[in-house]
This record gives sequence, structure tokens and C-alpha cells, in this order.
Amino acid sequence: MTPPPSARLVGISLDCPDPQRLADFYRDLLGGRELWAKESSVGVEVPGMVLVAQLVEDHVAPRWPGSSIVHLDLTAEDLDAAQGRALALGAALPDQPDPRWRVLLDPAGHPFCLTPFTPETTPRKPPEVEQADE
Repeated sequence: MTPPPSARLVGISLDCPDPQRLADFYRDLLGGRELWAKESSVGVEVPGMVLVAQLVEDHVAPRWPGSSIVHLDLTAEDLDAAQGRALALGAALPDQPDPRWRVLLDPAGHPFCLTPFTPETTPRKPPEVEQADE
């Protein structure tokens, strides 16, 4: 029997020099609502999770390609439309490594991918819990 998970992903924090700008970018790109806004961080609820843009003094954008970093994969049925929207909101378009998806850089320089691939979702049954004999 597989033990139940001990944790689940509910949010991702992104370091940046301007939390409000980065939070607004993802809120407008993905849809959602602002949960809080402080000088040090802005939380945005987007479908499925919370993105937190957090202030890092002297932030240095990741170097892409070339460094090992975590990035977001965002699904879009119309890659051209999603790319156009992202660019209008302040994303940048670097050299593309593969025509099957689009890599863009958010306003803080984090790479993210727009992809037409969406994992098939199937409802998961909660793990069965063994009952101790009474």
C-alpha cells in the first residue's frame, strides 16, 4: 500500500526586484486575484495555486539558457495568442529551443514555457486507510 502524501504543492514563490509588477503580470496572464500586497511580497491566487512574488534586494535574473533553474510550464491551446498576451503584459521572447512550445521571460527574467500539452487528469481516490482490528 502506498502511504498518503506528507505534503502537497499549493504555491510557488518567485524572487524579483518588483513584487507588484511580477504579481500583476501573472495575475493578468493566468487570471486570478490578489490575496495580499506588501512591500516585501505580493500573493496572487491563480487557478490551482498561489504565486508569491517576493522582493529580493539586488535580484539577478536567472541566465537562460545555461543555468539549472525551476521554471513554470503553462498550458495554452493557442500558443500564438498566449505568446502575444504575455508579450503585451511585459514578457520577453528569447531564442526558441524547440518549436513544440514557447519559452518566454517574465518581467523579472524568470523563464516560463507556454505549451499545448496538458496532462490528462483523472480523479484520484483518497488512499485507503488500513483499519486496525478492534
